[in-house]
Amino acid sequence: MDDVHRAGVPGVYAEVRDAGRTWRGASGVADVRTGRPVTPGMRQRVGSITKTFTAAAIMQQVEQGRVLLDAPIGDYLPELVPGERGRKITVRMLLNHTSGIPDYIRYAFPSLQDMSPKSLDDNRFKQFRPAELIEMGVNAPPAGEPGATPGVYSNTNYLLLGQLLEQVTGTTAEEYITRNVIERAGLRHTGFPAGTRIEGPHSRMYEALWGVLDPPRDYSVYNMSWTGTGAALVSTMDDLNRFYRRLLDGRIVNRSSLAQMQRTLPVVALDGSTIEYGLGLHKVGIPGCGTFWGHDGTVWGASTMSLTRADGKRQMSVAGNLARWNERDSSGKPQHHPIDDALSTLYRQAMCGKGNTQAKNASQTPAFNS
Repeated sequence: MDDVHRAGVPGVYAEVRDAGRTWRGASGVADVRTGRPVTPGMRQRVGSITKTFTAAAIMQQVEQGRVLLDAPIGDYLPELVPGERGRKITVRMLLNHTSGIPDYIRYAFPSLQDMSPKSLDDNRFKQFRPAELIEMGVNAPPAGEPGATPGVYSNTNYLLLGQLLEQVTGTTAEEYITRNVIERAGLRHTGFPAGTRIEGPHSRMYEALWGVLDPPRDYSVYNMSWTGTGAALVSTMDDLNRFYRRLLDGRIVNRSSLAQMQRTLPVVALDGSTIEYGLGLHKVGIPGCGTFWGHDGTVWGASTMSLTRADGKRQMSVAGNLARWNERDSSGKPQHHPIDDALSTLYRQAMCGKGNTQAKNASQTPAFNS
């Protein structure tokens, strides 16, 4: 962790669990101006890790017969995904990113296409409605045919799933997830933000925007309506480990639902890499170390990774207060950075407990999967 800090991340903190033993640690600062240190129990905007919570909530509704995995989304939300497309795209395709509906972020933050932070600043206090963000994705050129593989990762899918939850439960998606996923898991420091600030001990969040922002800019105060049920949760590393352990133990959804969540397909992530993705879960196989399940997450200024071995005995959750540190070349390709190597070593050590195991899939730093 010290090496990750020295490589350029202002602050990094983590919790690793191994067969009943727990290690917590932190390195660096939560505020580069004051030098306030990071601590292992800080709250973090965990980005797309939210998707596992949303997927678990949907699977609970599948168990109760209110949602059918292979039913067309147009049966539930015809006004949001109208016509033939709504008849072809199923709930399962939204969960595993094979819907072909593209991500809306480039349209909600148009300056990103010019490598400018203007949209990040313009949207800091903007209140988005899920329907307007969904419309951006649905009206954009399709990323692929419904059901085609590899799938294409899209936050639009998970905003639609949030609206589906509201349709079938009669309450807001955030309220349902809080009562039936977060509280069922016994999480005490996890929740959707009520305002633009993170409540409780937390770090500032530094966004580099692929080297455009130098020094990186603090976006810890932000209206998270731009990402909602796709990536808005705040949590701690302890809570994330507890959540994934209980999910994989069959205590959040039943074993049949968990088996559905662990049926993976190749999906192209927002950074262009291909990952193995189920229903709200990543699968990461590490030769000589095991198969891990979890998710990564990135929002403006914060990166998080949480992975749990299939037997539940080894867990790792790591948070950093810097995002998009890789500068891009003239073709737009992110360039290698020493932070990548330092994080790869940290993940390998945290998951495998020995320095010589090649954690190839896990060496990828959290992508822009918000």
